[in-house]
Amino acid sequence: MVNGLAQVPAEFLHALGTLRKAQCRSELKLAEIPAPSRLAPFAVALGAEVFSSSTRHVRTPVHGPAAMAFSKENLRGTSGSGDEDDEELATGRFILLHDPDGSAVWDGEFRIVTYIRAQLDADMGNDAMLGSVAWTWLVDALENHSAQYRAAGGTATRILSESFGTLAERPETIDIELRASWTPASSDAQAHLEAWCDMVCMFAGLPPLPPGVTPLPHRRLT
Repeated sequence: MVNGLAQVPAEFLHALGTLRKAQCRSELKLAEIPAPSRLAPFAVALGAEVFSSSTRHVRTPVHGPAAMAFSKENLRGTSGSGDEDDEELATGRFILLHDPDGSAVWDGEFRIVTYIRAQLDADMGNDAMLGSVAWTWLVDALENHSAQYRAAGGTATRILSESFGTLAERPETIDIELRASWTPASSDAQAHLEAWCDMVCMFAGLPPLPPGVTPLPHRRLT
């Protein structure tokens, strides 16, 4: 990562600008997190959390050129350590990569890499079709937001956790993890981020917004 915006390609700066315009549901808290440095010359990463309580602490974005482009005035919401009574319903990461030279593997100059994890109830967690359903949610979310893409791929994993010994009284839990990546058709990533945010909320078990209802943007930080 470089330290000055003057050295950042115009296309990547445009992509950052489109991310700032994304309007996500208020239940989801979005904040910049450290971006991977080995996957591409330029990258920005966002972390998302959905808690049972919407009151979260503030975390300031700090990393690379995105720290300047994602100023406090433009960041759409923040997240941090949850209160003890809060239950984490879902968590995820959204990473936008850019290589000005392009990549044959990506089939383009940009690549979006995502991760979502959520805990499920036993009935849904044991459904053999869960992985296919999770992938369908992603495809539908991208289509609903008219996010044009190509070369999509991913994996869905179910994780069963059992406790023993002094922890034997803890109930079994089943988590679902979805790792997916795709190449956006252009440097405009707004619809892609909005679609992914909807996905995180779906994993958290939030009901979908009624048709025609637009989520209100997060309040700007002061």
